[in-house]
Amino acid sequence: MLRRRYILIPFVFLILIFTSCIASLKEFEPMIKDSRWKLVWSDEFSGPKIDTSKWRFEIGNNNGWGNGEWQYYTEGKNAWIENGMLVIEARNETVKEGSKTFNYTSTRMKTEGNFSVQYGKIEARIKFPYGKGLWPAFWMLGTNIRYVGWPMCGEIDIVEFLGHDKWTAYGTLHGPGYHGNSAIGGKIRLEPPKPDFTSDFHVFGVMWDEEKIVWYVDDTVYHIVTKSAVESRGKVWVFDNEFFIILNMAVGGYWPGYPTNETKFPAKMYVDYVRVYELQSNE
Repeated sequence: MLRRRYILIPFVFLILIFTSCIASLKEFEPMIKDSRWKLVWSDEFSGPKIDTSKWRFEIGNNNGWGNGEWQYYTEGKNAWIENGMLVIEARNETVKEGSKTFNYTSTRMKTEGNFSVQYGKIEARIKFPYGKGLWPAFWMLGTNIRYVGWPMCGEIDIVEFLGHDKWTAYGTLHGPGYHGNSAIGGKIRLEPPKPDFTSDFHVFGVMWDEEKIVWYVDDTVYHIVTKSAVESRGKVWVFDNEFFIILNMAVGGYWPGYPTNETKFPAKMYVDYVRVYELQSNE
């Protein structure tokens, strides 16, 4: 989440352009359970502590990460393993760095330098916290970000969640010429009797290959972006390289807004697992 959109009109317009009709979306749902998917990497968070051979911590505020965020990311103080799950906790506490003071802490952890993937099924089972100004996410960045920068490296937001709306989750693609306000996004909204995103766990994932990226929640596909659609509009498809995985919870930002007196801290994001699969051939 190096960026964010400030208004929703272009964002919604691109949803209509790039997302297929509901009938075609459903055609991809059997692929979620396809027996040819082979698990190639995972973290089940079953050990006594976070596996630092898999994850590294981002530290600091980095000028709000380009989004006006308020949190200071600590080196592991706000994340731990509990009952076979990763817990990422946002706290209302003061941290000083030089002349700057931050009133919230949280965690941002990534697999950069430890693991990356090019194509496959990438998913996590997560339960989010409720509260205005909370912005948890599960997402990916291109490993070439150090050389080409953002957005040329590409960004795949597998799921972003705005804490004040417990029924809606977002999946978004960012690249050169389609980022920030022009990002290619889709969303899914649950309805009762299904449990909302704060009261129970849900599986958030993408299926990614040379020609497309497909977003799903549980067994429902809700968003697709194809290479041909991007290139037909004169944009560059930058999703043919390796990407690393990120888990984080921001506090505040231009898109989610900021905490109020009603926002409860500490706020916890629970991650049951992160899994990466490769599709095996029929040969």
